[in-house]
Amino acid sequence: MNEFTSWDVLRNLLLSVPWTLALSGIAFTGGSILGVAFLVLRIWRPNSAGRLVVGYVQLFQGTPLLMQLFLTYFGLALFGLETTPLAAATICLSAYSAAYLTETWHGCVRSIPRGQWDASASLALSLHEQLRYVIFPQALRLSIPPTVGLMVQIIKNTSLASIIGFIELTRTGQIITNITYDPFFVYGIVAIIYFVICASCSMWGRSLERKYAFRH
Repeated sequence: MNEFTSWDVLRNLLLSVPWTLALSGIAFTGGSILGVAFLVLRIWRPNSAGRLVVGYVQLFQGTPLLMQLFLTYFGLALFGLETTPLAAATICLSAYSAAYLTETWHGCVRSIPRGQWDASASLALSLHEQLRYVIFPQALRLSIPPTVGLMVQIIKNTSLASIIGFIELTRTGQIITNITYDPFFVYGIVAIIYFVICASCSMWGRSLERKYAFRH
């Protein structure tokens, strides 16, 4: 493989893993913050702000993430805002994550039996107190499996950031392939690394699910 040994390939790919994890973490954190805010708006003002949130969710769920990345990266430049691949990927993936997390968590909240809402209302709790002390703690447990699933999806979707020039695991694999001319080996290692990361997240999610499962 030219001047690149197998160890050189593996070492360079592993050096790019922190960037993939960092982008995934930032996108998930930003998406979670926005997701909670959108969820509260959707519950608190279903006929006004809630409709805007629904439109936002449908927009991001109904368009390809790759197109969203292009529009974010090149669209910001049209407004005179200089951006970097990292900034554009962070903004886009956070907004994308927020849409899916909002919809997922809203479904978990809606799955809480109506009796829980009525019982908390009978205690003269405000909507804020109902959500904080009664509804959200139960919905949080229900949301663990789908939330971890979305986290895994976000990690895999960071590979699309390579299209706009952000150097993470997939982009590093592309660069190394252009040097070694051995795409099967390089991308095989990339796939294994993604699998290890995603499988670890899934196992962590299952342990959380068992830990916080409802006791019948």
